[in-house]
Amino acid sequence: MKKISTARAIFYFLLLSPVWMWLAWFFTPKKKMVVAIVDKTVLTKEAQEHSSLTWMLKHLRFTKTSSKVYNIEDYFGFFPQADQKYQVKGLERFTNSQLDQLSNDADMAFFTDTYGIYREEWFAGKSQTERSGILYGGMSDQDLYLLRKMKSQHKLIMTEFNVINSPTGTGVRRGFENEFGVKWTGWIGRYFAKLDTTNNAEIPKWLVRSYVKQRGAWPFRKPGIAFVNENDQVVVLENEKHLETEVPFMVCNQEGQDYYGLPESIKYPYWFDILQFDPKINRALAFHEIYTNTEGHNELKRHGIPNRFPAILIHRDKDYEFTYFAGDFSDNPVGLFASHFKWIEYTAPWFVQDQSVSERNDFFWEVYEPMTTRVLKDYYEKVEALHKEK
Repeated sequence: MKKISTARAIFYFLLLSPVWMWLAWFFTPKKKMVVAIVDKTVLTKEAQEHSSLTWMLKHLRFTKTSSKVYNIEDYFGFFPQADQKYQVKGLERFTNSQLDQLSNDADMAFFTDTYGIYREEWFAGKSQTERSGILYGGMSDQDLYLLRKMKSQHKLIMTEFNVINSPTGTGVRRGFENEFGVKWTGWIGRYFAKLDTTNNAEIPKWLVRSYVKQRGAWPFRKPGIAFVNENDQVVVLENEKHLETEVPFMVCNQEGQDYYGLPESIKYPYWFDILQFDPKINRALAFHEIYTNTEGHNELKRHGIPNRFPAILIHRDKDYEFTYFAGDFSDNPVGLFASHFKWIEYTAPWFVQDQSVSERNDFFWEVYEPMTTRVLKDYYEKVEALHKEK
């Protein structure tokens, strides 16, 4: 029998590696962990705002029952349908007793982007270009009730960008801030690869309109960072004029690097919110950094906007576990199909790399995947240990 050369054997092994990876994933034992996902900003059925968490749950073989896997439609919130129809299936329809039951059943709560859906963007089919007449959005009393119940039962709570920002009411926001030791400054921001409104449809019309109302014109063309506060005041930093580095960076501390697998620093080119936090309650694993020149620094200072603010906050103790991602971290361009391959986190970064500053592939593989993997695995081990003690 003719022997297969080593080179050919390696070739066949690599050719069939997706099959081995899928088989390894398929035969990985399933692990039940009930996650209550709340997402109020779902403009399409792809549910981009929480798709990365669904990816992680599927990839790590977590299930909602002993056998049923998680799908993208497993959440509470806004559900788009055909012909501009929609359903609202949020926690607002739950009684307190039903929320009590949900908090007993769920191991973890995940809240992302309660910004919501507005009439003009829904019926025009354009995300965040206009915000006139809200259809659904904002953290509700029922949402906060569930979070408090989950906290009282020492469970895992993960939240991220815009969970308490506009249009959440002041009372609910203050309740969340007091409960979890964070405070929204009133400011959010985002990097734009082009500030030229004639060449970038992603710049919200309401943001430009607010700036023009305040300053008379929108003179920007280069890349830059736009900030807007809850009163629609807008501040824009343009590359070269205000910025030494056009895109914000996320800079991680040693704990974030050593334990959670985060990089020392990485660009972050998407939406973020500017928070303050109580260091007696939470600790920061990473900070957003805006690299300004003197003119940019003075512009931020005039409006009370810091150059450096928290990006990842955590609380880890026996009382409860809490994570806040101060950015739209779960909104990443990653397909759910890729979650079905074990070890893909070690291979995909070699083949899927950012071709432009505004892309977020690197962020998913270098930040979201390792951080979320560690959080979910650690908590599952904790839950399993508690079950064994009972």
